Amino acid sequence: MAGAARPRMADRRNGGVVEPGRKLSDGRYELQDPLARGGMGEIWLGHDVKLDREIAVKFVRVPEGVPDEDHIRRFVRESRITARLDHPGVPAIYDVGVDEGRPFLVMQRVHGISVGDLIAEQGPLPVGWAAAIAAQVCAVLVAAHAASLVHRDLKPSNLMLEPDGCVKVLDFGLAVAPSLADFSRITITGQPVGTPAYMAPEQVEASLSEPATDLYALGCTLHEMLSARHVFAGQTAYAVMAQQVQDPPPRLRSVRPDVPAELERLILQLLQKRPEDRPADASEVYRRLSPFVADLGPLPGALRAPGQESPVRMYAHMVDRSQATAPPSDRLAQPPVTQPRTEGISRHDLAKARKAAHRLVKESRFGQAADILVNVEAAAQEAFGGTDRDVVRIRYELADALFEGGDYHRAAPVYEALAAALGDGVDLVFDCRVKAAICRAMTGRAGQALEQLDRLLGDRRAAHGDDDARTLELRKQIALLQLSAGQRDTARRTLTDLLAEVRRLPGGTKPSPAEVADLLTSIRTDAAHVPRQKSGSIGLSGDLP
Repeated sequence: MAGAARPRMADRRNGGVVEPGRKLSDGRYELQDPLARGGMGEIWLGHDVKLDREIAVKFVRVPEGVPDEDHIRRFVRESRITARLDHPGVPAIYDVGVDEGRPFLVMQRVHGISVGDLIAEQGPLPVGWAAAIAAQVCAVLVAAHAASLVHRDLKPSNLMLEPDGCVKVLDFGLAVAPSLADFSRITITGQPVGTPAYMAPEQVEASLSEPATDLYALGCTLHEMLSARHVFAGQTAYAVMAQQVQDPPPRLRSVRPDVPAELERLILQLLQKRPEDRPADASEVYRRLSPFVADLGPLPGALRAPGQESPVRMYAHMVDRSQATAPPSDRLAQPPVTQPRTEGISRHDLAKARKAAHRLVKESRFGQAADILVNVEAAAQEAFGGTDRDVVRIRYELADALFEGGDYHRAAPVYEALAAALGDGVDLVFDCRVKAAICRAMTGRAGQALEQLDRLLGDRRAAHGDDDARTLELRKQIALLQLSAGQRDTARRTLTDLLAEVRRLPGGTKPSPAEVADLLTSIRTDAAHVPRQKSGSIGLSGDLP
């Protein structure tokens, strides 16, 4: 309409106003219409002028409204980690940039209706469709969890049902691949990340998410798809979070009797309070959902007319048939692995590789840095020995590159092998053992991580005493991990003992009495109060042997 005011989104805390027609990246991306705005930022529809295609642009909210290099570096790092998630159920990330201090992502444009809107329009979904949507989400989670990514905010509004019946999982921008400095931090604002109606108990209490956390959110989502009701509802967000921690979930068949009993059992298991009591992984949930994916009738206004061909379904059908008919040897075949060079390597080669890797790490290109170090690590061990000073540096920096890149599955054994090679009594061994345990926690094995840290604490106390700075920091980290595993009483006792210890020590102790007291105060008997902790982490700058 001529003369009509153009829509815009203003965010004074982040500086500037975003308007239609605004161009980014030297004019390549043109913004068109605002699509959504939430606590983490805003999304715009746009156009890639260079490639002449539709895009979506997500601006990420800057904490405290003050853009800084650390925040932008973290954003770029997380974007690169998330971008490696290559799955048809996840919108592709095309580009990342910064516009007047505000980080933004350029993503694939997705057409369709959110499952949240579908429920609002049509009420409870047919059992077959609810199972089909949830099963597709499981397929995405299998890929994400294998890449050490946890969504953290899975919910109906983050699931997009496309006209051909395919589901896209949106907003992997919150996916967990934390650096070590982030391990003991909830968020810069002190608030938990997630949406109360879908937050698992461990997410409410400690904000340390794991793959089982996504399974809990999937249980909440599946319950809502079948009942058009939240599992828990309350007057305030705190009231809902308290129910997530304390109250048993309602039985779905009491409001939806036609839901199969076995499907109800699966949902109740997904909603177990303790992560270890939920299904083992997303693959198991997928298999248990599959029998219920039947009688997929029309969903008016959401799907194309029955019988209309879908290129995606045609492709998927052929892939399924090829897998079903291929001989076992073909299905299990792996691509050839390039063997690292094992002779003729020099110390100059090691120094050159480390320099190149350092440059890539500074640019948050952790995967490429790890690739460079992998190519020399085995040859270096063979030429100079696994405990040679230069080789130890290569091995440690390789593990760190994998860790910082969020590849915890590969990082853990590298840390563990280095610690075993060096033996006891070296600070670097302590650092490796701590990081290996954190890798276990980040890949859903909090119980195993606690066992590792408890053993490490005993060794550290025996060698350095209770007053040692790293001993004290390790006790704090153990308390945080106990919280993430839902062990509130145990964490409270750990912090109470630690507070008594640091109070008797001279000033300047890390962690400080105030920091420990703040953590202890945040663990309330009333679970409606979410713990608010200060940022901090174990120092990991041990001297090399």
